[in-house]
Amino acid sequence: MRLAKVSRNGQIGLAVDTGAGVKVLFGDAALYDLDALIAQGGDALTQAGDAVATGGEDVAIDDLTFLPPLVKAPKILCLGLNYKDHAAEGGFQVPEFPTVFGRFNSSLIGHGAPIIKPPCSDQLDYEAEMVAVVGKGGKDIAKDDALSHIVAYSVFNDGSIRDYQLKTPQWTVGKNFDDTGAFGPWLVTPDELPAGGAGLKIETRLNGQTVQSANTSDMVFDVVDTVALLSTCFTLEAGDLLVMGTPSGIGLARKPPLFMKDGDVCEVEIEKIGLLVNPIKAA
Repeated sequence: MRLAKVSRNGQIGLAVDTGAGVKVLFGDAALYDLDALIAQGGDALTQAGDAVATGGEDVAIDDLTFLPPLVKAPKILCLGLNYKDHAAEGGFQVPEFPTVFGRFNSSLIGHGAPIIKPPCSDQLDYEAEMVAVVGKGGKDIAKDDALSHIVAYSVFNDGSIRDYQLKTPQWTVGKNFDDTGAFGPWLVTPDELPAGGAGLKIETRLNGQTVQSANTSDMVFDVVDTVALLSTCFTLEAGDLLVMGTPSGIGLARKPPLFMKDGDVCEVEIEKIGLLVNPIKAA
């Protein structure tokens, strides 16, 4: 199942891609609040999707504004250096334990919304990433049980303000500027994908030029590893987002560097999960 939070003419709704088109039910907060549905657990998410698929209206996708699928994640846990080639291009060793930093819900935007280049920096970089959404919380989760804790997958562009990211040993500031965390458009349930979202092509295109191209099987720590390892440190909660790291090809590592600027368009696409497109706009 493929679900999205959308709006049209000021009304918010839940959209489902049926394969033959998009159906939407507008105005029912109990349906379109994907954060609440995931927090409920069980079959709440798929039951809502079934209700839309059977009772929703057919809507042209171009008539919809896509909102970030989730905006109340208890934790947004991002992995750095999680592709070997990306670690190498930055001059880092491949980590022995996931390199984790946090993002804030306040930085999130949806498909089609502009990524904002702040006036204080010209180093706005792209990062294609897969998201695994935790649907069932837990502590000390065994690897054999890890994927049962994931309820959906999505696409993320971890827009990074590189000079601010590197001002301190911690990356938090450069990873949390307003309107830099592009997310969506779809939440895709695990039955639509290979186990753990493995073996999928992941690609970034900037103004139509491919700048990142890899496979999700190239991750150092896959979804199973990440759930098991991080749950030894803290309790995972329903609605947590695991943003699984980016492959090589980032703008900072290029010679000369390639940063996003006003008027650019950045596309992140993950096979079978979706295409996330955002224009770049100067503040």
